[in-house]
Amino acid sequence: MNIKRAKQEIKDAIEAYLIKDAYGEYCIPSIRQRPILLMGPPGIGKTQIMEQIARECEINLVSYTITHHTRQSAVGLPFIREKEYGGKSHSVTEYTMSEIISSVYDRMEETKIKEGILFIDEINCVSETLAPTMLQFLQCKTFGNQSVPKGWIIVAAGNPPEYNKSVREFDVVTLDRIRRIDVEEDFGVWKEYAYSAGIHPAVISYLDIHKDNFYRMETSVDGRMFATARGWEDLSQFLYAYEKLGKRADREVVGQYIQHGKAARDFANYLELFEKYRTDYRIEEVLAGHFEKFAVDKLKLASFDEKFSVVGLLVGHLGTRFYAYYEMDLYVTTLYEKLKGWKREMGEGTSPSASLALLLDREQADYERKENAGQFTAPARHAAVKTIGFLKARLKEAEAGEREGLVPEEIFTGAAGYFGQESAKRENMVLETGGALQNAFDFLELAFGDSQEMVIFITELNTNPYSIQFISENGCDSYYKYNKKLLFEEEQRNILKELDDIENDL
Repeated sequence: MNIKRAKQEIKDAIEAYLIKDAYGEYCIPSIRQRPILLMGPPGIGKTQIMEQIARECEINLVSYTITHHTRQSAVGLPFIREKEYGGKSHSVTEYTMSEIISSVYDRMEETKIKEGILFIDEINCVSETLAPTMLQFLQCKTFGNQSVPKGWIIVAAGNPPEYNKSVREFDVVTLDRIRRIDVEEDFGVWKEYAYSAGIHPAVISYLDIHKDNFYRMETSVDGRMFATARGWEDLSQFLYAYEKLGKRADREVVGQYIQHGKAARDFANYLELFEKYRTDYRIEEVLAGHFEKFAVDKLKLASFDEKFSVVGLLVGHLGTRFYAYYEMDLYVTTLYEKLKGWKREMGEGTSPSASLALLLDREQADYERKENAGQFTAPARHAAVKTIGFLKARLKEAEAGEREGLVPEEIFTGAAGYFGQESAKRENMVLETGGALQNAFDFLELAFGDSQEMVIFITELNTNPYSIQFISENGCDSYYKYNKKLLFEEEQRNILKELDDIENDL
């Protein structure tokens, strides 16, 4: 299955494992909560989905790459203890607590959350001395003489033998005690993630054209050559950093991330063209509504790859605006709820500064708890930081206002005024982003009319969760017009396919 389906399977398993009966006991006892073994090629996101699952399930995550450990760190160190048996004293060997088990207890103490996921990566690539310990871990949920605490789900990941020479096969006894999920790369699923994660538009549009280079693993006379989802995402982050520095990534830089010679050279060449198209078509001016006739005429006569790249540039620039709006909307919405809570507490007779100080303390404690537990998405973290900063500024003003003799209503009105400024910024973003979206449609209509390029543009907008949310909340007439046509054509194709299938069956 693909990684998206695997993520849902693991989430469903965790929900089932953690459900409790009327007596507070887990409905599935710990001994029957089979560890989950996620097997698949390297670099497709196995580790990353565990972070997402823990965040979405609001539980802890302790993650280890087991190949970095020795038997001693996994099991614990031996020490001698004197014990008495049958009236005689004996020296007995015992073991300290495993570093891995102690990390689980440390995480529970930090977050005050008692349940979680213990994720062990590369579990089938351990050394010969550690292999029996891993089998014991999967079969008995213990490291040495220490058990994994109740409420902690074991998930392990490994690579098939064709990707790693040091892979060890599990025996039937072990396999009969685990839930094995085999995953494979899937560009369509990764593309959905890429938009939500803000992957560089050059990477997305290139891989849309050259899907065969999304994931490649080959052996040549020069050794192993590969391109992975992890490599493309890491390269994306580096491209953004280089853009801020005013630098460009050449073939050598790309090859350090995409270690497949042909794919690296191909993308490096595409990247040069991508930057050229950004300048030639003046993408920012297009989104501002200032596009010249020469740009429209040039695009009409361009090759398909060039047209596709320009669509990708428009989608990428719009995606940045959609994401910025999502963050701003989340911040303003969060801030509104906090100010409502502040006003409510003031209504109960607490002074403005005292009630706001209590609210601020709670927000900071909640931020630290979520940060320690890894439960923040990037937009949620940014919204929380900005909210705390806003409340700190208002607290200083409230204290100053009380010293000046202002009544609570006047102090709150002043704070509400600052909130109004933040809300106005959000509304300006709506107008600017909506205008940019409409300008993109106008430009593409002049260049392509009602063609496949417009279908591609609509399809890309439908893939990005931030664009979908923006349009659903704020509307766009051109989007509805073309999306309705796209949905109709898809439905028509599906009906014709069903008729063909029926005809073949007959």
